[in-house]
Amino acid sequence: MKITLEHARTALLHAQGLTGRQRKVKKADLLDTIRRIGVLQIDTISVVNRSPYVVLWSRLGGYPLNWLTDLLAERKLFEYWAHAACFLPIEDFGQYRRFMLDRRVPDSEVNAWASNRIPAGTIDGIRRHIRENGEVRSADFERNDGYKGGWWGWKAEKMALEYLFHVGEVMVARRDNFQRIYDLQERIHPWSDAKTPDVGAIHADWIERTVRMLGVAPERWLADYFRIKKGDVKRVLPGLVKAGVLTRVHVGDDPQAWLVHRDDTDTLQQIADGAIKASRTTVLSPFDPVVWDRDRLLGMFGMDYKIEVYTPEHKRKFGYFTLPILHGTRMVGRLDPKAHRKDGVLEIRRLHLEPGVKVTNKLVTGLNSALHDFAQWHGTPQVKITDTDTPAFADALRSSGLD
Repeated sequence: MKITLEHARTALLHAQGLTGRQRKVKKADLLDTIRRIGVLQIDTISVVNRSPYVVLWSRLGGYPLNWLTDLLAERKLFEYWAHAACFLPIEDFGQYRRFMLDRRVPDSEVNAWASNRIPAGTIDGIRRHIRENGEVRSADFERNDGYKGGWWGWKAEKMALEYLFHVGEVMVARRDNFQRIYDLQERIHPWSDAKTPDVGAIHADWIERTVRMLGVAPERWLADYFRIKKGDVKRVLPGLVKAGVLTRVHVGDDPQAWLVHRDDTDTLQQIADGAIKASRTTVLSPFDPVVWDRDRLLGMFGMDYKIEVYTPEHKRKFGYFTLPILHGTRMVGRLDPKAHRKDGVLEIRRLHLEPGVKVTNKLVTGLNSALHDFAQWHGTPQVKITDTDTPAFADALRSSGLD
């Protein structure tokens, strides 16, 4: 089978739930979406709603923010390291349990980190405290070492909690104002370690699921989604192809064959025939599965993207927390938003169109609608464009009633 790169983009967006029209959302839709994308990356930047909420909004539209943390408290989700720190469907716990257990071996990185940075007796003390007193937060322990907090300045109890989280002795029971609250693993999700699958089976499943979550993909993009080593992909992939689980497809003029899951070949044919199209206009989080692999974003959409959170302000080209603008199958621009909730204003601090993108009525109407929905969801109904390098586009948006 041979398809175009445009078809491949549609397949990716369809697999990710980013084609078609949004509808009235229910809490169960959030869980279904997280299952569909496999991993929901957590980030705490909050100039607008935090990234995991934005990822879901891009697919579902507005919903109550508490639904996500409710699903965590209801034990339908759990947190662990996947692509990064992520919310994960609880039915995947057994796979991640394997890596929790493997991180307990004496020479593991996390044990070395614990022994070098956490004062003797702290970990045992935290274990005992949780067993005797129940749920805890890092904030429950006073800092008495004279240092301030910060990314590299965690207090000993926080480091001990993170260590116990890494090795699976504690889990995140729930979140309060997005702050983690921990309890013992056996209280949150009882599990027999005898049921834990081996690494080979997990890698095979993750590669199979990655192809499904990307719609169609070359081998070079398979390792990143679940952060598998490239060598493990090369070891497992031939067996999946030989068994017919994955089928090779030619995309555009790429000399390397891509892969599609056997259950998705009919969908790919429908895309090639024009029966499935991507028509949504929305904005995406920098930590959206469509965006987070910058090489794939460049290869599929031609967008050279870098998050500039860690770039000094005077060196930023596009802004602090720029969101790519998706219009149909194209990444047409990016914008840097900030929600001023007290003032009821969603400020677009910088608006940029990618080179060669034409300002059309369809683009203006689509982005206008998306930004109004985004603003209403934040409780900031007024949208204000502060700066842009494409004034004609900004003026067209304002004329359509955006600003």
